[in-house]
Amino acid sequence: MKKMLTEIKGVTRDLKKLTQKAEKLTKEIEKLGKTAARQSTKAKTAKKSTAKKPAVRKPAAKKAKTKTATDTVLSAITRSKKGQTTASLAKKTGLKDNNIRAILSRLKKQGKIKTGEKK
Repeated sequence: MKKMLTEIKGVTRDLKKLTQKAEKLTKEIEKLGKTAARQSTKAKTAKKSTAKKPAVRKPAAKKAKTKTATDTVLSAITRSKKGQTTASLAKKTGLKDNNIRAILSRLKKQGKIKTGEKK
């Protein structure tokens, strides 16, 4: 009978140790589950927050308007009372004759200038 009691006590002791180990493992699994759940909720909230919030666009910075070649030619023409020739425009603006002809053609199509007739 003493043997049985000592064996029962040993088994009880072993069961207590196993129970403690099982509880430790359970706690560790719960911690891992919580961290995984936190990470997944963070990922979900990050996805949701980007999906719900519309992208905020900043207005484009206003650039200082630089004077284009077309503006330069047009201002040179409007300053003169009698009109200009392509050669005189080339001297005043520093542009090539080909560029001036293209600009004059564009301005004529836009209706900003009229070409004079040769006498």
